[in-house]
Amino acid sequence: MPIYEYQCKECNSKFEVLQSINATNEGLTCPKCGAPKPKKVFSLFASFGSGKTAECKTGST
Repeated sequence: MPIYEYQCKECNSKFEVLQSINATNEGLTCPKCGAPKPKKVFSLFASFGSGKTAECKTGST
Protein backbone atom coordinates (compact mmCIF):
# COMPACT_ATOMS: atom_id res chain seq x y z
CA MET A 1 0.00 0.00 0.00
CA PRO A 2 1.38 3.40 -0.94
CA ILE A 3 1.73 6.40 1.34
CA TYR A 4 -0.07 9.54 0.16
CA GLU A 5 0.60 13.08 1.32
CA TYR A 6 -2.34 15.40 2.01
CA GLN A 7 -2.61 19.08 2.90
CA CYS A 8 -5.41 20.58 4.97
CA LYS A 9 -7.42 23.31 3.23
CA GLU A 10 -8.06 25.08 6.56
CA CYS A 11 -4.77 25.08 8.51
CA ASN A 12 -2.36 24.13 5.65
CA SER A 13 -0.72 21.36 7.67
CA LYS A 14 0.64 18.40 5.70
CA PHE A 15 0.28 14.78 6.77
CA GLU A 16 0.73 11.30 5.31
CA VAL A 17 -1.81 8.49 5.02
CA LEU A 18 -1.16 4.83 4.20
CA GLN A 19 -4.06 3.82 1.94
CA SER A 20 -4.94 1.72 -1.08
CA ILE A 21 -4.50 3.06 -4.59
CA ASN A 22 -8.28 3.29 -5.17
CA ALA A 23 -9.01 5.19 -1.94
CA THR A 24 -10.28 8.78 -2.01
CA ASN A 25 -10.13 11.59 0.53
CA GLU A 26 -13.75 10.93 1.57
CA GLY A 27 -13.82 10.41 5.32
CA LEU A 28 -10.31 11.81 5.84
CA THR A 29 -9.89 14.63 8.32
CA CYS A 30 -6.92 16.74 9.25
CA PRO A 31 -5.22 15.29 12.36
CA LYS A 32 -4.34 18.82 13.54
CA CYS A 33 -7.62 20.76 13.20
CA GLY A 34 -10.17 18.10 12.19
CA ALA A 35 -11.21 19.76 8.90
CA PRO A 36 -12.72 17.35 6.34
CA LYS A 37 -11.54 16.45 2.83
CA PRO A 38 -7.89 17.49 2.67
CA LYS A 39 -6.34 17.82 -0.79
CA LYS A 40 -3.83 15.29 -2.11
CA VAL A 41 -0.34 16.70 -2.61
CA PHE A 42 1.81 15.28 -5.38
CA SER A 43 5.26 14.80 -3.93
CA LEU A 44 8.45 14.03 -5.80
CA PHE A 45 10.35 10.79 -5.56
CA ALA A 46 14.08 11.22 -5.15
CA SER A 47 16.81 8.64 -5.58
CA PHE A 48 20.46 9.28 -4.90
CA GLY A 49 23.41 7.26 -6.10
CA SER A 50 27.17 7.43 -6.09
CA GLY A 51 27.31 8.64 -9.68
CA LYS A 52 29.32 5.59 -10.73
CA THR A 53 28.01 3.15 -13.31
CA ALA A 54 28.85 -0.50 -13.57
CA GLU A 55 30.77 -1.70 -16.61
CA CYS A 56 29.01 -4.42 -18.59
CA LYS A 57 31.26 -7.36 -19.44
CA THR A 58 29.93 -10.06 -21.73
CA GLY A 59 32.81 -12.46 -21.26
CA SER A 60 33.84 -12.40 -24.94
CA THR A 61 37.01 -10.73 -26.18
